[in-house]
Amino acid sequence: MTDLAWIETAITAARPQAIGALLRYFRDLDTAEEAFQNACLRALKAWPQNGPPRDPAAWLIMVGRNVAIDDIRRGRKQQPLPDDELISDLDDAESALAERLDGSHYRDDILRLLFICCHPELPPTQQIALALRIVSGLTVPQIARAFLVSDVAMEQRITRAKAKVARARVPFETPGAPERSERLGSVAAMIYLVFNEGYSASGDTAGIRAPLCEEAIRLARLLLRLFPSEPEIMGLTALMLLQHARAPARFDAGGEIVLLDDQDRSLWNAKFIAEGLALIDKAMRHRRTGAYQIQAAIAALHARAARPEDTDWAQIDLLYGSLEILQPSPVITLNRAVAVSKVRGADAALAMIAPLEDRLSNYFHYFGTKGALLLQLDRRNEARTAFDRAIALARTTAEAAHIRMHLDRLSRESEAVSS
Repeated sequence: MTDLAWIETAITAARPQAIGALLRYFRDLDTAEEAFQNACLRALKAWPQNGPPRDPAAWLIMVGRNVAIDDIRRGRKQQPLPDDELISDLDDAESALAERLDGSHYRDDILRLLFICCHPELPPTQQIALALRIVSGLTVPQIARAFLVSDVAMEQRITRAKAKVARARVPFETPGAPERSERLGSVAAMIYLVFNEGYSASGDTAGIRAPLCEEAIRLARLLLRLFPSEPEIMGLTALMLLQHARAPARFDAGGEIVLLDDQDRSLWNAKFIAEGLALIDKAMRHRRTGAYQIQAAIAALHARAARPEDTDWAQIDLLYGSLEILQPSPVITLNRAVAVSKVRGADAALAMIAPLEDRLSNYFHYFGTKGALLLQLDRRNEARTAFDRAIALARTTAEAAHIRMHLDRLSRESEAVSS
């Protein structure tokens, strides 16, 4: 068998389960990760000759554990384990292990691993880096490239995260039901942070950071397999799928932002949209509303509109109103104002966002939205002032270019009037 792509796919899928179990055995992240890597090397030698094992995760756990124990015994100058050939002959042992590692056991291992990565003592940047390294298996250079930092800086970030986990003496026992419920929200938030790190990239870095969106979706699907009846996890997965479906149309050939109303909807990923719509419809039937579900429902209304003018802005306004009650935030109110401008006009939207200016005084999107609303009302001088403030707060070249387009248009129109 010459095509080894199936090995990479199997190892990637088995990684969270295998590392989770190895972490339970050895209670040390570095040891668990090294044991898994050694098991992967054995798999690359054994699987092409013998074919895929019945349960790749069980095979990797067994081999990783045995090799790690061997290393520990060698370090203690004790009798080593049998040779590789004997360790790799796992037909019977693998079957027994697969029977013991049933679905609930796998779930506990994966949850423990996810809980450790989003430990409350870790800042969000370290949570994301640790999850991408340990759970997803991205290399340090891959993570560093996505975050636009040096390999050394990212290595230090991950090392610090592991050290904090070790100092915190995180328990490795199976989490109880109350803890699962409490910390599931933290895991979901961490996954959405990973997604937003990719989604918020500008045109010149979108291609580099897009894999973060894809990895977040993969992690959400993993979480959904662990909690198939949890509506908020359905909502989170649907939200990311529906947002990421628009990725091919969000920037033009020059890397400049294309607003939602101007996007070529034929470029949207129909497969992602279908999956996202099915998930949010299923989540809503549970009648346990949550923030991710509401955001996904808003994204679904955009996805269902064949043309911008078909968008149900009145329903989006109502959904944002529900989200404001559930999760009050000036940014949510700012987003709602866009829907209000479509339903009740720019004047009503401006009145809604006026009280937010102090709290959003350093927020690019506030002044970009304010400038656009003022422009709709032909209040050009005020719009120019808002756009000037927005361009000063732009974080990316794409954001700055988008505002520059409005300012250039205002300048051309002013010159035409004066001439």
